[in-house]
Amino acid sequence: MEISDEGAASRLRALPTRLVNQVALLADRATDRALEHTGSRRHHYALLTTLQAFGPDSQAELGRRTRIDRSDIVAALNDLAEREFVERSPDPADRRRNIVTMTDSGARHLAELDRRLDTAQDELLAGFSAAERAQLVELLTRILDHHARG
Repeated sequence: MEISDEGAASRLRALPTRLVNQVALLADRATDRALEHTGSRRHHYALLTTLQAFGPDSQAELGRRTRIDRSDIVAALNDLAEREFVERSPDPADRRRNIVTMTDSGARHLAELDRRLDTAQDELLAGFSAAERAQLVELLTRILDHHARG
């Protein structure tokens, strides 16, 4: 299913909510294509990226940082652990908690996902200059940050 707004009423083309929704559909498809055949999904990528950025962390903190629901975190971490991309170990400070650490094979897998997702970004934003891409990221981040504050 192709998305085209060319025949849409000008009022529809002027609604940021509609435009963001339509672009999100395209972005979802590009991401799905990029992750196809890797055995990974968006949650896997978010978790591995967060572990690389912040280092070993608890499942609860990973959930807060990624905004992934607790049940989805557990399922995604189970998948990643089964594939030996992460390891879980008891927290020495609190044995009730697990600390999740990315393995070397997890880092290699993340590098492959990064390459694939970079290509997806290029496809989605074809025709945008580097400055325009940076501006788009800045504006979208402002929207997210504003709503995250409440």
